[in-house]
Amino acid sequence: MKVIPPSCELMDCPDGAAILQKIELAGRVCYKSEAKITPDSAEGFVRRILSNGHESVLEHEKLTVRIICDRGVTHELVRHRIASYSQESTRYCNYSLNKYENELTFIRPFFWSDDLEKFRIWEEAMAAAERSYLELIAKGATPQEARSVLPNSLKTEIVVTMDLREWRHFFKLRTAPGAHPQMREVAAPLLKMFQEVVPVVFEDIEGQL
Repeated sequence: MKVIPPSCELMDCPDGAAILQKIELAGRVCYKSEAKITPDSAEGFVRRILSNGHESVLEHEKLTVRIICDRGVTHELVRHRIASYSQESTRYCNYSLNKYENELTFIRPFFWSDDLEKFRIWEEAMAAAERSYLELIAKGATPQEARSVLPNSLKTEIVVTMDLREWRHFFKLRTAPGAHPQMREVAAPLLKMFQEVVPVVFEDIEGQL
């Protein structure tokens, strides 16, 4: 059994300036003001349309990320409908094989880091789930049958693509104080990555871990 923390990465190598320029070009079509485009006008234009609530123009650009988290987090993640998802499948992945090191991997719940007793109970439950899964496979169960015993804490990988407008919606919802702690654990550092790449689009969102 392996226990790891969640992580995320940008799969694109985005050019933040080029993204803003494309948004400006698309947005100025609405006003037929393309003649006002200059080498440094995109940033101001995008800030103005955001302040006016005209976020639909952000849908012309998208970003793709790879997230490693537990399956409970992805159950919330895939509720964002304006997106594309490709997720590790427990129907087809046979974790008893050598390519998975013959074991299950779980995401450590960070909120029990200071409570050893609760963590011990969780760890025992994960070990029991792993034993049951491997025993079912050994007795001839298929992965899609044996997955019935797998818990929310099972590690999964998911590739997510959203346009910039939907990413804004995602971060506002999933980094808010009321969001699930493990969702914030993923969304907050991801927001910081986005703020570094396209600060104009995401600088007004304050993510909380």
